[in-house]
Amino acid sequence: MPDHSPASSETSTVVHPEYIPADEEQDNILAPQLSHHDPNRPDLSFPYITTNTEQGGFTDEYRTVSRTGFVKASTALRPIPSHISETPAALRDPEKLRDLNQKKLVTFVPDDPEDPRNKSNLFKWYITAVSAFSVVEVAFASAVVTGDFRDLEAEFHVGEVVIALSVTLMVCGFGIGPLFWSPLSEIYGRRLLWVYPSFVYVIFIIPCAVAKNIETLLICRFFCGIFASAPLTLAGGTISDIWDNEERGFAIALFAAAPYGGPVLGPIVGGFVGETVGWRWIFWVQMIFAGVMAIFKCTIPETYSPVILKRRAQRLRKETGDLNIATEQELFKVPFSQLIVETLIRPFQMLATEPILLLLSLYIALIYGLLYAFFFSYPVVFGGNYGWNDGLVGLTFISVWIGLGLALFVTPRLEKNYRARMVAKGGKADPEDRLVGMMLGAVWVPISLFIFGWTSPPYVQPGGGNWVGPVSSGIPFGFGMVTIYFSANAYIIDAFPGYVASALAAKTVIRSGSGAAMPLFITAMYHNLGNGWAASTWAFISLAMVAHDCVFQIPIPFLFYRYGKSIRAKSKRAVA
Repeated sequence: MPDHSPASSETSTVVHPEYIPADEEQDNILAPQLSHHDPNRPDLSFPYITTNTEQGGFTDEYRTVSRTGFVKASTALRPIPSHISETPAALRDPEKLRDLNQKKLVTFVPDDPEDPRNKSNLFKWYITAVSAFSVVEVAFASAVVTGDFRDLEAEFHVGEVVIALSVTLMVCGFGIGPLFWSPLSEIYGRRLLWVYPSFVYVIFIIPCAVAKNIETLLICRFFCGIFASAPLTLAGGTISDIWDNEERGFAIALFAAAPYGGPVLGPIVGGFVGETVGWRWIFWVQMIFAGVMAIFKCTIPETYSPVILKRRAQRLRKETGDLNIATEQELFKVPFSQLIVETLIRPFQMLATEPILLLLSLYIALIYGLLYAFFFSYPVVFGGNYGWNDGLVGLTFISVWIGLGLALFVTPRLEKNYRARMVAKGGKADPEDRLVGMMLGAVWVPISLFIFGWTSPPYVQPGGGNWVGPVSSGIPFGFGMVTIYFSANAYIIDAFPGYVASALAAKTVIRSGSGAAMPLFITAMYHNLGNGWAASTWAFISLAMVAHDCVFQIPIPFLFYRYGKSIRAKSKRAVA
């Protein structure tokens, strides 16, 4: 029997047309520890949206490394990990089961050159860096325009609320775009979605820079948001493609920090650019940054295992004539009607029926919205009360970056703490063990808001080093928001392993909605309530979400740390 080894050709792999006897099936699969993949944890490389999991269930096909390059389909399928775990329909139907006994699912083989996890560590860190900086770049673009709102208002003869729409509409695009990019990436792979939307996004920046009226600017900012949002969809998955569970701690920490670090960089750059060379150059700088990152994105290879193995299966069927070679995604394709439900309806169904997802999404949205609130409240305090120019106001956001940097030192330790809890519980931790970091970070957000509100004028008048108080408030806020997001995102993934795509889509829509809404009223709120009470209002809201026995009775995340397991037990979609 010929052995088409992956070492012998870049376009071939081990071909074994004979079926593996059932008693040899397990011996065919290499020990899980060799690939550092924990089968008890969600596989973010699984095609959740485009696979009919009700029929086929789940499979570790895309993470499995087997000696032959195949596993028998009937032995590779397993139930969806939820409270109500049912045998996949295909295994309950005798006729379908007989057919599955003939099907062979394609897997990677040892030292497979096409396995993205076999790339060198140096190259994997390069891909991680490009992914993270791509998120920073698009998030930067959403806030860079805040650096020179005054000149934009003068140019187009509109008020501050209309100009604030230039931020709002782009962030709205961040919420809408992923609903389309996620299913497309599962069908066509990540590489195409890294490249093409990025260049379209660059094109839409040009009319923003040369806009002659406010309508052109706002419409193009919206489309910029839609096409720029592709990295927000792809970065986390790409990092998960190349790093296994036990390896991706710091890489995922970078991804968690990027959506928050990018907007903070925006007003720092935008303030000085607008102050020195004018508001149109803010968009030219944005385009240069986006163009450079688009070139780097072209160097990212295909990392999505389902697409890589699907292409391999197609090639092997053609070369061998064996029509039983397939991937689970091919065997259990999602009908278009179900794809629409999965993409556009199920996220909102889950928000309506899953209290864990709803409340965590609202809390993440609050933190994300507060970040955008800072972009409008800092100019009120430092530009209005202190009389600083736009460049100096932008520099005040460096404090948020300092807090973000501190969080990057802590998040890998949170991952280490989680693994220790997992070992202590016999190798399988509860999703609630993810909430330790969220409980740690949640305390610092209201603290930062109280500091900002009550060390600002008129309570502490400008003069000398009095600016240190409100500026320093960014440090605890930056630290808190990153640790909260890191832990909350991980908790959602672990709590809904069978519905990860829908859960994350729901969170993204709610988060983007909050970020989009804040710019429309936050400036008026600070002018009308005053710095102290405006900041304190948000501090009390965030405090209400973390304090026990508060008036709102929403002790997030302590509520879920204590009662999450019993709440999950009543859910149809959460893991048992």
